[in-house]
Amino acid sequence: RLPLGPAPPHSPPCLLDAATAASLSRADLRRLVSSLARGLRRAHNVRAGSVVLLVLPNSVAFPVAFLAVLAAGGVANTMNPSSSRAEIAERLRDTAPSLVLASPENAAKLPPSAAPVVLVPETFNPTPSAGHEFAPFRALLDSDADDFPSAEVGQEDAAAVLYSSGTSGRSKGVVLTHRNLIAMVELFVRFEASQYARPACDNVYLAALPMFHVYGLSLFAAGLLSLGSTVVVMRRFDVGEAVRAVHRYKVTHLPLVPPIMAALLRAKATGASSLDSLVQVSSGAAPLSGKLVQDFIKAFPHVDFIQGYGMTESTAVGTRGFNTSKHKKYASVT
Repeated sequence: RLPLGPAPPHSPPCLLDAATAASLSRADLRRLVSSLARGLRRAHNVRAGSVVLLVLPNSVAFPVAFLAVLAAGGVANTMNPSSSRAEIAERLRDTAPSLVLASPENAAKLPPSAAPVVLVPETFNPTPSAGHEFAPFRALLDSDADDFPSAEVGQEDAAAVLYSSGTSGRSKGVVLTHRNLIAMVELFVRFEASQYARPACDNVYLAALPMFHVYGLSLFAAGLLSLGSTVVVMRRFDVGEAVRAVHRYKVTHLPLVPPIMAALLRAKATGASSLDSLVQVSSGAAPLSGKLVQDFIKAFPHVDFIQGYGMTESTAVGTRGFNTSKHKKYASVT
């Protein structure tokens, strides 16, 4: 099942492109995922155990592609879109995917002997200047979603393989099962939605983190989609564009990493606004100094700041902070 409940009337967009404001509703997302999943099964024989490599930048299409692979019964293997030709070739040898979903610039890095490649656009709103390179992808979407047969997968079946540098030596693939992802979505439903006295559908998250990584993937391609919140997607982080996106879309939640915190502090020092719409900023994925935390809280006193700790092996979240009006603990997640 997709991590999407029924959409209430007049629900906000599910995914929104920060640069163009192109958006997808929850109904759009469900339809596109189901259509693409059927197309993957029909045209490329994606079945249980089939590995599909995703070499894609952040976009509103990324969650659609990721969820469609899972809905088809396949195993999604995400990869950093800035990877070199050699790194992509090594990943192809390591995982032997039956299909590659890539952006045009990343498809150009693939060796001639690679698996079949389908180019994925960044939005679902074709423009007059759009070429024919995305026609095969659009053909996959033409599949009849209403006639989509559910893939027969169990909770212990592999759903994704994410590569982690958390051990010595070269990065290694971590297999996440459907049960792992279900548990992660449940965490968001039970914890994230109840953290503040406001409905989750009023929350707007800025996706400045890469979706190929477990941190961004768990948030923006699965967990938050279950809450009815809006995810505003940045292709890549730029502090000026991030500040403008927070203002334009009234962003309330900003998951980030320490370098982004530091960049926001520098922007504030040079005259950027105080980002009044923000309710929560959360940090993870890297060590965070006490000084940076205190400087950030001083610069943005209206923001609830929390830290989290997780690993690819724990499907992102392992533990995280929780502040109340009487107790605030910023320096530790234990």
